[in-house]
Amino acid sequence: MVILWLVLTSFHRVGPQERGVVTLLGKYSRTLTPGISLTLPAPFEAVTTVDVEEIRTIDIGSASAESENLVLTGDQNIIDLAYSVRWNIRNPELYLFQLSDPDASVREVAESAMRSVLASVSLDDALGAGRTAIEQQVELRMQEILDGYKSGIRIQGVAIKQADPPTAVNDAFKAVSAAQQTAQTYLNEARAAAQQVTAKAQGEAAAFDKVYEQYKLSPDVTRRRMYYETMEGVLSNVDKTIVEGNNVTPYLPLPEIKRRAQAAPADATRTGGQ
Repeated sequence: MVILWLVLTSFHRVGPQERGVVTLLGKYSRTLTPGISLTLPAPFEAVTTVDVEEIRTIDIGSASAESENLVLTGDQNIIDLAYSVRWNIRNPELYLFQLSDPDASVREVAESAMRSVLASVSLDDALGAGRTAIEQQVELRMQEILDGYKSGIRIQGVAIKQADPPTAVNDAFKAVSAAQQTAQTYLNEARAAAQQVTAKAQGEAAAFDKVYEQYKLSPDVTRRRMYYETMEGVLSNVDKTIVEGNNVTPYLPLPEIKRRAQAAPADATRTGGQ
């Protein structure tokens, strides 16, 4: 019985991810590293093994509609928040002896840090674009508080899983968001139209500048060319009749000639098909 008592209470195996915290008559003595270690038999010395590599997770809030975790933002709005905190043990002796309930302490510190950070940000940041920054700030603040407690805990990360308006105003909030998106769409369309008009005006101004440069070099020639181009554009779709004297053909039916020229290829096509 004595040999069995010595073997079972004096030899201890500590796993690769574990540390063994040794107490001598109830007082912290030392920490055992992985491997086989020898201590005084119980009740003189006792060993408590702690897994320092395990990532523990605490979920705060709920994604279900039954319960809400309401938090106030910096612009006096309320959101329903659900998030998780990942942590592990950095110092096993502090973890065992410094706090009476480390798990509950982590939860309370997480809620305090999250409410403190959200009290300084707007609703829009909390619902979307600012989530990453909020998670980082909460993680840093939690670590500062826990280090002040000498808890021996390391925060591995904070993840916001849900950030929605309260259920009572969710429909109204969605309507406001839809209206904001519609207004933004109209603004984008107006900006695009303005850019097109501006680009067109700039192109016309650049073309006018080029014509003006040519006009300054040769005003008569430029005026004549502009006159010909203008008349060509005006008369291109108008029926015209040219009458000349001095033994030249007195009448030239240009519209009729044009219609005959257009009809000739069509007649040739029908004849070839038959």
